[in-house]
Amino acid sequence: MHDDIIEAFEQTPQAVSDVEMTLDHGRIEKRTCRIITDMDWICSKDQWAGLRSIIELTSERTHKATGEKEIQVRHYISSADSTPKRFNAAIRAHWGIENKLHWVLDVCFAEDASTKRAGNAAQNFSCISKIALNLLNQSDEKKGSKKLSIKRKRKKADRDKDYLLSILAKADNF
Repeated sequence: MHDDIIEAFEQTPQAVSDVEMTLDHGRIEKRTCRIITDMDWICSKDQWAGLRSIIELTSERTHKATGEKEIQVRHYISSADSTPKRFNAAIRAHWGIENKLHWVLDVCFAEDASTKRAGNAAQNFSCISKIALNLLNQSDEKKGSKKLSIKRKRKKADRDKDYLLSILAKADNF
């Protein structure tokens, strides 16, 4: 199927598209989203009930400091019949959430370094880490005018029983 999608975009240069550019973290990023709704390109389309769109997202990042460019092309399939602008926004929002959540879980809870493998241990600990992260995110603890980081809140909860209890008391709000 992936080969069919690549061929479809190679043979359809006029595919409907949307270009979005951002400047963030010292990088210029250009995201071009193209969609094709003609499913005749897909040989196995019958195996994908409701398939209505194939999507190609090309991300081109330029590092301002070095001028170095990175290009990444990703393909998606969808049952939605939408515009390239909406697909571009939805894909970006999805990866933003994924990256932020997994980065915090790895940095603050060292999830990637975990060696838990027995039974459901990894999945159970991941669930507990996410609950702890949500509870810590609800705390608006500050040091001066700055909000405490998740890492510092976690350390403080480890060392201060009253602070830990105040965080756990917020679990009633779930």
